[in-house]
This record gives sequence, structure tokens and C-alpha cells, in this order.
Amino acid sequence: MRRGVLCAGALTVDRVKRIAGWPQEEGLAEILGEDRQGGASSFNMAVDLVKLGADFPVAVQGLVGADADGRFIRETLAAHGVDASRIASTDTAPSSYTEVMSDAATGRRTFFHRPGANAVMGPEHLDVAGSNARYLHLGMPGIHDRLDRPDGGDASGWVTVLRAARAAGIKTNVELVTLAPERIAAAARPLLPHLDLLVVNDAEIGATAGVRTVDGGRTDAIACLAAARAVMAAGAMEFAVVHFPMGAIAVARDGSVVAQPSVAAPPEAVAGANGAGDAFAAGVLFALHGGAGLRDALVLGHAAAAASLRALSTIGSVEPADACLALAARWGWRDPLSLDPS
Repeated sequence: MRRGVLCAGALTVDRVKRIAGWPQEEGLAEILGEDRQGGASSFNMAVDLVKLGADFPVAVQGLVGADADGRFIRETLAAHGVDASRIASTDTAPSSYTEVMSDAATGRRTFFHRPGANAVMGPEHLDVAGSNARYLHLGMPGIHDRLDRPDGGDASGWVTVLRAARAAGIKTNVELVTLAPERIAAAARPLLPHLDLLVVNDAEIGATAGVRTVDGGRTDAIACLAAARAVMAAGAMEFAVVHFPMGAIAVARDGSVVAQPSVAAPPEAVAGANGAGDAFAAGVLFALHGGAGLRDALVLGHAAAAASLRALSTIGSVEPADACLALAARWGWRDPLSLDPS
């Protein structure tokens, strides 16, 4: 039987800075705190799974530079108990890094990204041969120069990787990145027939489906449901999950819908939202690997995301699953989501 999660694709070093407010050009913003962590979907998912209490193997696969940042990524993963032996290195590009500016007043983040080794990574660096994982968590299409290009007869290198994983019997999931809607759509739509599950945010599901889901910074839950249904119709997923600040919606292959409000995190407890989406996805995947249903998976996803809000870094405050659920119970849950169009 397959067991465990292989987290493959983007690897970066995140240099996160919490700032007092976003300045005008040529202005100055005070840095209130900063941290350095490994980052991107593969790193965050892997460490979050271990911190949630994974009793199954967790491994990471990707490409880093033959430099100090690459060593930092490997050593940090290993220190958390993640198998980093599948990470390759290159001397043709530096390790990828991202400068993350997190506004202390709003929680909103702005990213300055150096693609580095991620730009030269190809399907051969993400070969799943020999992996006994049950799930492949793959990210992040749209910002990887080589993998975003057609590969052989496939629309992109991502499709090549997903096709190989499914042929091997591994269930597939992909992590998207919030870009311009047309870029998300171009990267995501060819992947849909090769996915077993999809866990994305409100903007990403909207862009993929061609549905306006966010207006003036506010999420339209009914539009998210419509977008999720459209994506399910275009893909092969068992279910699609959409998460946003007020809650999450899951649509299953049989058409059933599960809606779960998010945790009512007190504003004074929130240090930053960097990594909350990864923590949510980790909670969902952790629960599913343990045999939980969609409702329980969404509950743990929200609980893990709420726990992650307490730290500036992506992984700093994620705790074992029981502790995340206890925190959610203390903080309470938001009002139920309304999906009634009237």
C-alpha cells in the first residue's frame, strides 16, 4: 500500500519582514521584525505535515543551487524530520529566494521573487520513480520558466510530472500561486485532467474557472461555489476545495457540497498570514491521509491555518493536530457560510 506525501516543485528561502505599513515610492517603512525560513509550497507543506504529527513518510523533491541557501533548505528540512534526499542541486543558478513584506496593519503580503534554480528545473528533477508516497503535492505552476513550457507532447512539464505520478498510482494535488488571472488560467487549466484533488484559494479558483470570485477585496462565496463546480466539470478531481478568509467550500465528484466557516482568530493574536494557505492545505491532506471525510478535513485545515497566523514565518506556529483543533475551539468559529443566491 502507498503511504506518505511527496512534496515536489518550488523550493525557496523566504526572508520575511513585518513592516509598519507600505511606503510610497522613495518612502521609508519601519521593519518591526524579520525571519528567515525555507519556503514555497514543497517546503511549507512538508514541515507543516510533520508538525501536525504525521506518522507517515514525508519527503521533498526539487532543485536548489549549490550554495548556502540550498544547504539551508536541506538542513532545515532534515532538522524537522523531512526526507530531503530527493532534492537535486545545480551550479548553473542560485537557490530561489523571496523577500516577503508583511504589512502589520493589514496582514497583506507583497513578494519580491528571484526564481533561481526553480527556473531551470525540469520534469527530470521531479521524477517520482521509486517513491512509495500516496499523495504528490506539486507546486507552483506559472512561475517556473522551464516547467511552464510544453514538454514533448504535453502542454507543460507539470503535466508530464502529474501524468507520470498518476500512472504510478500516486494521487495528485497541485498548489497554485496568486498571479494575474490570465497567467493562473494558462498554467492551471491543462493540469485539471491530471489531478485527483485540488486545494486552492478564492482568487485562484476564480481565475482557473473564468469566474469573478473576489470584488473589492471581498470574497463572493456563491461565486466560489460556481467556480469550483466549473473546475470539477473540466477536470478529473475527486473533489475541489476553495479556501478564503471567512471559510472554505468543497465540491465532490458526486456533486455534494461541504461548507465550513473559518476560525475567528482574534486580531491581536495575528502576526501575519504568510503560510496560512499552505497550513490549510497541509491540514486537509493530513486529515485525508488519515481517512477523514471532507468536513473533518476542512475543519483541520482551518485550525492549522489559524495556528499559523500567530507567527511571522510560514511554519513557526503550526502545532500538532490536536493542539490546532483545541486552539480553534478556544477562539471559536465564524458564522456559517451562506450559499443561498437569494
